[in-house]
Amino acid sequence: MFGARCLLRALRSCSSAPCPRHRPAARVSVRGALGIQSANGERVKVQGWIRSVRSQKEVLFLHVNDGSSLESLQVVADSSFDSRELAFGSSVEVQGQLVKSPSKKQNVELKAEKIEVVGNCDAKAFPVKYKERHPLEYLRQYPHLRCRTNVLGSVLRVRSEATAAIHSFFKDSGFVHIHTPVITSNDCEGAGELFQVEPSSKIKVPEENFFNIPVFLTVSGQLHLEVMSGAFTQVFTFGPTFRAENSQSRRHLAEFYMVEAEISFLESLQDLMQVMENLFKTTAMTVLSNCPKDVELCHKFIAPGQKIRTYAKKQLSSWGADLHTEHEKYLVKHCGDIPVFVINYPLALKPFYMRDNEDGPQHTVAAVDLLVPGVGELFGGSLREERYHFLEQRLARLGLTEAYQWYLDLRRFGSVPHGGFGMGFERYLQCILGIDNIKDVIPFPRFTHSCLL
Repeated sequence: MFGARCLLRALRSCSSAPCPRHRPAARVSVRGALGIQSANGERVKVQGWIRSVRSQKEVLFLHVNDGSSLESLQVVADSSFDSRELAFGSSVEVQGQLVKSPSKKQNVELKAEKIEVVGNCDAKAFPVKYKERHPLEYLRQYPHLRCRTNVLGSVLRVRSEATAAIHSFFKDSGFVHIHTPVITSNDCEGAGELFQVEPSSKIKVPEENFFNIPVFLTVSGQLHLEVMSGAFTQVFTFGPTFRAENSQSRRHLAEFYMVEAEISFLESLQDLMQVMENLFKTTAMTVLSNCPKDVELCHKFIAPGQKIRTYAKKQLSSWGADLHTEHEKYLVKHCGDIPVFVINYPLALKPFYMRDNEDGPQHTVAAVDLLVPGVGELFGGSLREERYHFLEQRLARLGLTEAYQWYLDLRRFGSVPHGGFGMGFERYLQCILGIDNIKDVIPFPRFTHSCLL
């Protein structure tokens, strides 16, 4: 086996490409080309898809986009390059010189020397039409093509940037990233809205479970994070979760992504709320800084008037029945259309793992939700019940002692006060982009009666 030094040395020395005799045109992204402030005729190669074609008597103008930015790169070519194949949606490779543009709308343009059509596109049959602003509902019919529109391109770039920002926040804060399993025997939420996993009929053994017990697609990685919080003081996970809710509402998906964190030696709900707030603010500021034009497009054409701003934290104690979406939105509006923390929910409304506040007749748990404008609940978290006897009694009342004996073991062997939270990633994107329907912020939405692709 290679030692670490030998492996590094081998990686540095290996190369799969021979050294060319003549320096070819450098491949650049559209974003990279547009970012050049002073173009001096550098020979470059750009690959992408045609967004528009304009032919004049002696000059041909193309706008080419490769998904790296909202803006397209203008290609200027001799009219001799014009052909029916250069149509909206066609994929092309363009080589030429990057020069300063005489237009004030862009810094540079590509003076084409060679244009190769890589893949033709029949613009008449193409469901996405040039210069037509399709409703998001229409685009949902074409999950394989909607990413080629400006609006979905912007959403997906923001999604990518937000993903990187979340990972960066946790890394900078000293958290360890844990890959929690997708297949599990636990129902963290206790809601029973689970997808059960079984082998296909071709290999299924009658009257026998593949894993010897029923297993499901995960609804949360929290319980697995709690296991890890017995060895690492700060852990997080970011991955897909699944709910078998029979709903086609604009708030629900069967598959969505959750950001979850668990912190050991945490005794204060206030400290947990501070981490939630810092994550929300830091990530939002990074997205706004790195994707201003993409965010602006969504605010301008999808959610006019939607703004992201810093906020003053407000706390409300809630008592009685559970909060529904209309209640959450009312609380947010009542407090000035800013994010609102709601704390200390009735024990009877929450799962077994939340810490008992021991507060007399009200009998609440140390739980917290962060409600945001336009969405409602974005974060949900709590202090966890670390006291063995409290947890043992509650599991016994629910008839879950045998199923969660391993969870009780965590309290027997070096238990510490701890807490954690989860944030719905798609709801987060809805919040910062002002998009009303959750199906429009995920690449391939899955919901009841719909699993296209």
